[in-house]
Amino acid sequence: MTRLAPLNWTALASLVLATTGCASAPLERAGSLKNYDHLAEANGLVTRAQIKANRKELLEAKTIRIEPTAFPPRADVGLDEGERKLVANVINREMCLRLSERFRIVSSGEEADLTVKATVTHATATNATASAASQAASIAKSVALPGVPVPVPRLPVGLGTLTVEAEARDFAGFQKAAMVWARGATSVSTARMANDGDAYDLASEFGADFARLVSTGESPFGGLPSLPTVASVPAKLGGAPKYAACEQYGRFPGLKGFVGAGLGLPPDWTDKGADEARPAPPTQPSPEVASMEQQSSR
Repeated sequence: MTRLAPLNWTALASLVLATTGCASAPLERAGSLKNYDHLAEANGLVTRAQIKANRKELLEAKTIRIEPTAFPPRADVGLDEGERKLVANVINREMCLRLSERFRIVSSGEEADLTVKATVTHATATNATASAASQAASIAKSVALPGVPVPVPRLPVGLGTLTVEAEARDFAGFQKAAMVWARGATSVSTARMANDGDAYDLASEFGADFARLVSTGESPFGGLPSLPTVASVPAKLGGAPKYAACEQYGRFPGLKGFVGAGLGLPPDWTDKGADEARPAPPTQPSPEVASMEQQSSR
C-alpha cells in the first residue's frame, strides 16, 4: 500500500473533520437588500450561499465605498453590543483589505462607482467552556504526541455560526451584486474561549468571500481559497492599509492576533477594532482655495 506523506494525512484529516463536525447556520433573508431577485445557489464545502452579480458592470467599476456593517441586536443572538461591534468591524476591515486589491477605496461622502453594505442577520454564540476543553485537549496532544501532524478536533458542541447578507450598488442605487451567506464553525476551526469567538473568525471569511464576488463578478466558491495578495500581507500583519479610508476600521492585530488565536484567547484581547482606528491625514486644500483663505484673513 502506498504510504501518504504526513502533510497529506493532515490535509485528509482536516477535510474529514471539517465536513463531519460543523455547526448549521440558517440561510436567512432579513430584508436589508434592495431586492432578492435572481439569487442563485452557490454553496461551498462548508458554506451555504445565494449570490448574483452583474460581472460586466462590476469589472468596469474603479472606485468603491464601504458603508458600516450593521449588526442589530436580536433576542436569539447571545452577543452583547461590544461583541457585535467587533464582529461587524472585522467584516468591514476584511472587505476593505480585499477590495483594495481591485478598487480604489474612497471615504464616506465621496462619490464612488460602487457602494457596498453588509448586515449580520444571525449569529450563534460560541460555548466558551467547550472551547476551553478543546484547547486543553489540543495542548495535551502536543505534549503527549509531539510531531504527530494530526489535528485534534474541537468538541462537537457549542460551535458558533454567522449569517450575513450584503450587496453592491452603483451610483444610482441599482444593485450590481448580492450575497446571502451562512456558515458555521467546524471541528477544525480555531477554538476561542469567548462568546464571539467563532463569529469573529467567520466574519473574516465572509468579508473575503463577498469581496471576491464584487471584485471578479464570479462565485467565490468551488475553487481554491481566496488568499490576500503579496501586496496585502503588510496590512494583514498590522501595517498601514493601502488606502487611508480603511484606517477607520483599525489595523489588523498582526502577530499578536495569530498568537492569541493559537492560544484560544478572546478576540478583544488582541483586537480593539475601530477603537484603535487612526484618523485619516487632513486633506490639503488646493492652491486656489489656500490663496482665497489667505486673502480673507488679511
